[in-house]
Amino acid sequence: MKAGFIGLGVMGRPMALRLARSGTPLVVWNRTASRAEPLRTAGAAVAADPAEVFARAEVVLLMPADDLATDSVLGRGTPGFAERVAGRVVVHMGTTSPGYSRALEADVRAAGGRYVEAPVSGSRVPAENGQLVAMLAGDATAVDAVRPLLAPMCRETFVCGPAPNAMLMKLSVNLFLITLVTGLSEAYHFAERHGLDRRLFLDILDAGPMASGVSRMKAPKLHARDFEVQAAAHDVLKNNRLIAEAAGTAGLASPLLDACHALFEETVSLGHGGEDMVAVLRAIEARTAAGRPR
Repeated sequence: MKAGFIGLGVMGRPMALRLARSGTPLVVWNRTASRAEPLRTAGAAVAADPAEVFARAEVVLLMPADDLATDSVLGRGTPGFAERVAGRVVVHMGTTSPGYSRALEADVRAAGGRYVEAPVSGSRVPAENGQLVAMLAGDATAVDAVRPLLAPMCRETFVCGPAPNAMLMKLSVNLFLITLVTGLSEAYHFAERHGLDRRLFLDILDAGPMASGVSRMKAPKLHARDFEVQAAAHDVLKNNRLIAEAAGTAGLASPLLDACHALFEETVSLGHGGEDMVAVLRAIEARTAAGRPR
């Protein structure tokens, strides 16, 4: 299948590079054109605009920043929308609200296209290494067609049923991720402020039953105060809001998420939104410094 890829951000560019380097015929576009140059070097064609991507591809993978950016590249709400999506498979790989995804599926179907949700679990490094985990939902035949296409980017793919089940599954996974990394950051702060050997603390954590791929990726960043972005704090805050909205709509309690929500809002307001999500440590440190432990 000739594939298109739109949205070459922190996650999108390494994902698209994996596709290009696998030999997948690929045409790409990004709002900031310079981000597409590594794709050109890897053998992908670079389109002049989103419409060209749809004109040249049978399946188009979308990884823009948010729903507004997704609507923009699709031309949703304009006469060009049907021309772009008719006869094509639209693969929504970003993280948006389940309600948005459900409405987008309806519009794509009405315009003669097929729709697949395919949000992924993982951050920049897993994206670079082809170790993402994809959750798929939507048109069953389209899901079957898209699944092999994701192989260069993902170590596993899971079919979740009809849309928006994949998006809801992604939000469920992200709820655990957010609370896990926030808990790790708070535990690190606790050990550090009690004067413990921080390296020893991390070694003990790594040797025990609570060690995980996430802790092994994030703990060294905490120890080195390395806030280079893998998953940006402002994106985590966006995800937190989406999860809180979905929980509220369903009447669900989310006490841990609510605490994390406040901390990530503080992280972003302190000017660290573009840093990795372990920068939530900065908000915890700020509360301690201000004598505001709760």
